[in-house]
Amino acid sequence: MIIEICVGSSCHLKGSHEIVELFKDAVQQYDLDNEVTLAGSFCTGKCNREGVTVTVDDAVYTGITKENFKDFFEDKVVKAIREA
Repeated sequence: MIIEICVGSSCHLKGSHEIVELFKDAVQQYDLDNEVTLAGSFCTGKCNREGVTVTVDDAVYTGITKENFKDFFEDKVVKAIREA
């Protein structure tokens, strides 16, 4: 699974650095180092009023914040890997 976190200007201002750190910590916590590749990306053109844009494989999600990160990670990453 490839996860790309937008680090473009808009997402940077919305805390993409924090989201990157949350992803790093969650990948280690769930022992997914061999299952997940984390990468940064520049603007995906899906700027939202709130939160960061994240692409999981080919699916684009907007509005990721530190408050909704845990639910997002468990639903879109952990669940997808377990179902694969």
